[in-house]
Amino acid sequence: MRRWHGRRRGRRRGLGPGRRLAVEHPHRHRRHHGGDLRPVTADNCGFEVAVEAPPQRIVTIKSAMTDLVLALGAGDRLVGVAYQDGPVAEADAELVAALPVLADRVPTNEAVLSVEPDLVLAGWESNFSADGAGERAALTDLGVTTFVAPSACTTAPYLPDPLTFEDVFDEITQIGDLLGQPDEAAELVAAQEAELEVLRAERASARAASGEAATGTALWWSSGSDTPYVGAGTGAPQMILDEVGLANVAGELDGGWGPYSWEAAASADPDVIVLVDAAWNTAEKKKETLAANPVTAAMSAVQEERYLVVPFAATEGGVRNVEAVASLDEQLAALAGTGADTE
Repeated sequence: MRRWHGRRRGRRRGLGPGRRLAVEHPHRHRRHHGGDLRPVTADNCGFEVAVEAPPQRIVTIKSAMTDLVLALGAGDRLVGVAYQDGPVAEADAELVAALPVLADRVPTNEAVLSVEPDLVLAGWESNFSADGAGERAALTDLGVTTFVAPSACTTAPYLPDPLTFEDVFDEITQIGDLLGQPDEAAELVAAQEAELEVLRAERASARAASGEAATGTALWWSSGSDTPYVGAGTGAPQMILDEVGLANVAGELDGGWGPYSWEAAASADPDVIVLVDAAWNTAEKKKETLAANPVTAAMSAVQEERYLVVPFAATEGGVRNVEAVASLDEQLAALAGTGADTE
């Protein structure tokens, strides 16, 4: 019986505009039904998970989970989706459009059970509750396996602190095992690792040519209006900003995301502002909010429109994080080309 554990660690100290991945997910257009029949057990955010055979009826909650199932070539096993943060890749749009949308946000237990899943993949631990998709133990008793993205575990020793690309790739591997797609997961990880290395080489070459050591400071604005909810110091936003060489002005905040203040943002006066584009709070709406607020209107990034845009679905730990890095690299290069100062 194959077994793996979520990472256990102590605290370590220490997409939108732009291109898509140059290396396409290798299994996106194939149909798979789970060829690896070995049982799998997992310690998932402290909850014991066991499957005797690859699940065949999958519900995903949050886009990061839907994107990963599709990237592993298991999209034909999806029977319902919920809490989708944005559109899927064009190649998968027709398949996903035909699926039941169980809820715009967290689905009820009744909605989940109505499609008779044998696996529910959730992007957040909080998706599983009595008021939400159902408690994990209760679903297990009904024969429904539950699994939370390991990047979203919220308590020690399971929470990534900080999240790294190694953690993201390990998550792909774990879910590939769970779905009976270990070879597909290995190929996907290899493709993403290769793309990340290409991006790093291109970035190093560009900086060597220009003499730049870093790209400046950034505020990552995810949601909220009166009180902005921003990328903090240990989650996917911090990981992505670190990768592209941007210092996070809110990096001292604990967790992956957290509440900030416009006064603190104005005082920091970041070189660029990363705007997370979501249907319920678009990047364009965020620009209007920044320009209309007297506290933020005077910020240099607002006055000079030094904005970077990332789709919400690429901002949580998952298969689209490398794509987000590629997009930000390209957008930063475009800003540099216009003469905008990000130093």
